[in-house]
Amino acid sequence: MSSSVRQDKCSPVSREAASQNTHAQAFTLLHQVCPHGAVLDIPCGSGAFTWRLRDAGYQVTGADLVPHPAAPQECLREANMNEVLPFEDGSFDAVVSIEGIEHLTRPFDFVRECRRVLRPGGVLILTTPNISSLRSRWRWFLTGFHNKCKHPLDETHPQPRHHINMLSYPELRYMFHTSALRIEQVHTNRIKGISWMYAPLTPLTYATACLAFAREVEGARHARVTAEVLRTMHSVPVLFGETLILQARAQ
Repeated sequence: MSSSVRQDKCSPVSREAASQNTHAQAFTLLHQVCPHGAVLDIPCGSGAFTWRLRDAGYQVTGADLVPHPAAPQECLREANMNEVLPFEDGSFDAVVSIEGIEHLTRPFDFVRECRRVLRPGGVLILTTPNISSLRSRWRWFLTGFHNKCKHPLDETHPQPRHHINMLSYPELRYMFHTSALRIEQVHTNRIKGISWMYAPLTPLTYATACLAFAREVEGARHARVTAEVLRTMHSVPVLFGETLILQARAQ
């Protein structure tokens, strides 16, 4: 967890409940593609990113299942990410979802709801633990569990913080592209030094994927999609990044 905090004299501390540098990278990306406008921050948690957006001049709405007292109260709305979001169609120029989708029972529906509340040409920025990295894939091979979800969850005490839907880059791309959201950029928050230890596996994973995909491709359009996925899966952010940060645009 990041130790970045904000202390408002009338409210408790807001903490960045995400991996180090995730908020900073998400904000930089948002400011590049949407420098102003109405933004939905969901889930907003204790409001660290909502505060950042408000201070930067955005017209921000923070939404979460249980509004946190540290978040800016005038910006808050209660919302269940597994259900229809309480906003009209085309309400926002951008939606930012930091470390939320992996906690949902209905991630596909959430992506569709993000598209619904976006205006045409609006932007979705979504972050989630990167299980497509070589480090995470190696952990899965050895233990059956991915990085950021390293052991069985306590099913006798389910809670919203559980990572119940760890999603790979291809799965996220499919959700986005079949929901009228086109991925434009793929970033990461940081690359830990230990992740470079897995670089020698890259030629093997690339060759194996090429052989496996070649047997399954059906037609020119599918071949184009497959080539795009293969290329992105072997980009530096996906191979070695700790957190996936995707920027997509509403079609």
